[in-house]
Amino acid sequence: MTLPPGIRLLAALLAVAVTFLGAPPAGAEPGEQATPAEPALASSPTLRLLELGASTPDLALYGQQGTATLTIPVPAGMDPASLNVTVGLPVYVRSASITVSQDERVLATVEVPPGPAGPLVIPLAGARVRENAVTVQLRSYLLPLDGYCLDPTNPLRLTEIGVTFAGTERPPTVVADFLPPVLRKLIFYVRPEPTWAEADAVVNLAAAIAARYGDQNPAIEVAGLPGPGAVPPAPAAPFERHIVISERDDTGVSLLPGAGGVPALLVSGPRNELINQTRLLTSGTLYFALSSAAVAGPLHRSAQLPANTTTIRQLGQPGVNASALNPMVGVALDQTRLGRSVKSVRVHLIGSYTPLPGDIGGQVVVALAGETLARWPAEPGGVIDRWVDVPDRLLKRYMNLTVQVGISGNTGRCGEFQPVTLMIDGESVVTSTPAAPPIPEGFQSLPQALMPKTQIGIESSSRGDIDRAIGVVVGLQRLSALPLDPQVVDTADAVASALPAVVIAPGDWTFEEIPLPLRAPDTVPTTINVTDSTGESTTLTLDPALRFGALEVVYQRGRTVLVATSNGAPAELDRLLDWLAADERRWSNLDGRALLSVPGRDPVLVPEIAVPVAAAGPTMPTWAWTLTGVLAGAALVGAAVLLLRRRAAGD
Repeated sequence: MTLPPGIRLLAALLAVAVTFLGAPPAGAEPGEQATPAEPALASSPTLRLLELGASTPDLALYGQQGTATLTIPVPAGMDPASLNVTVGLPVYVRSASITVSQDERVLATVEVPPGPAGPLVIPLAGARVRENAVTVQLRSYLLPLDGYCLDPTNPLRLTEIGVTFAGTERPPTVVADFLPPVLRKLIFYVRPEPTWAEADAVVNLAAAIAARYGDQNPAIEVAGLPGPGAVPPAPAAPFERHIVISERDDTGVSLLPGAGGVPALLVSGPRNELINQTRLLTSGTLYFALSSAAVAGPLHRSAQLPANTTTIRQLGQPGVNASALNPMVGVALDQTRLGRSVKSVRVHLIGSYTPLPGDIGGQVVVALAGETLARWPAEPGGVIDRWVDVPDRLLKRYMNLTVQVGISGNTGRCGEFQPVTLMIDGESVVTSTPAAPPIPEGFQSLPQALMPKTQIGIESSSRGDIDRAIGVVVGLQRLSALPLDPQVVDTADAVASALPAVVIAPGDWTFEEIPLPLRAPDTVPTTINVTDSTGESTTLTLDPALRFGALEVVYQRGRTVLVATSNGAPAELDRLLDWLAADERRWSNLDGRALLSVPGRDPVLVPEIAVPVAAAGPTMPTWAWTLTGVLAGAALVGAAVLLLRRRAAGD
């Protein structure tokens, strides 16, 4: 890849801050060189589209000539060989074919077999790999049965998409190539009793890796080393990486010599320098670390402070458009991209649509969550220039504002009428103000209510607490379009802080200054309303002897706190976090204020509880009065039963 002059100049300037002179890895003896790693053992694997970071596992090709673009990350030393799909034809189609091309060069054309959905192999031989990725265009051509029209809402669907690669993954030989385009698993190795600096470095790097790989959702774990200076016991598997985090005098990032396979990476440094070395792995400076060892100069992470006014282009949409008889586009309003919890959202829609003929009527409709926010008749000039207010009651973490041009009149047979093109410009303005408390509250306020910086409170720097912190932070990061900025501190410091916090308290919750929505009763059973994994409402009775783990969201003293705790059952909290990690959709689907896990069943959600804004001085929130009433009611029932029994005995 040829670098522009500006980048080459930047590389020269960075040489002052980043040293990579082929020095031996930190901890190696002078003169010792890293042993060249042997190739990884896997070859010709097939990876699902979701494992490659696609936001959806399926592709839909609409119309008689449908198109879709697919970008595939490619590991070093490998080439994409084929797409393996299950193809489903629309109804009333006589024949269909799919053509795959790259840069106007046809790679392959395959005929779709008639009949029900079935497997299809689409060759990708000859596709050129650029910067560890391949981008191809898929085009479908459909021929309907005589006398039938194609339904524009019923596409040709490609599902269960997998990519088969040819070749063997090539192990990295320089620091710049350590992180692969495709990562399925990352293991951090730390000493038996990690230091606080090591805990902070591991959690920070885990969040940064989760942000870098996005929808690939690699598994991230923590494992132990037998002692300082030790190396991982086995080489990494294909599409897997091992990173050793060590607080020590030697500073730098280096590939560790190994007996074969993919070498591990050592990140080391003294307490005040270790976190800076981890930042090298997810900074632009990494691309210039072209040797087996590097020492990063100061790499600062600047907090991304949100603004009251932005554009949809700055929110990740350079513009949206669609062409159809009744075209519709979606404008994404993502609170994690706004970088905070917001209210009073307004959108200034700027765009256009194809002017309609005089004999065709039409209207523009703007809606959110199925509710119409604005509508107006189609105008002769086809210009859109309207402010639309979003009610606070409709605010969620993710919102999709839809804009549709609906037409009416005689459009001819089989869509002979010229399709309408609708465009919304990327300069459409979005305004908002900070919301305190967040809107909505509970899990839907996360992670935006924890931005721009959050503290991660752990009771000790043990591997168990680090692993739990990673489980929560990585889950939150995968919800966010912006990177989180966590800082590991002692639990007591996080509780006393004014910053947003995630607090890991696996054994019990002893901080009465932060009352939780759900607490374990000490003497009497408590019945609460919950929602099971299918979304159905039910009840759950908490007996004093029942042990559970929980994630609970609290808004307290002007900040949001997420607490991971249990009533003396750390293993149940771990089971809850493992359940969340097993399906990437579970974090996103959380709602309400608490997630509860009890032995023998899937975790359940405690629905949203209305909590008023606290007045000056200590007050008892609604949930506390509710639980107090439940407990009092249970006590009264118990007393009544006891009295009746005594009377019966007296009779």
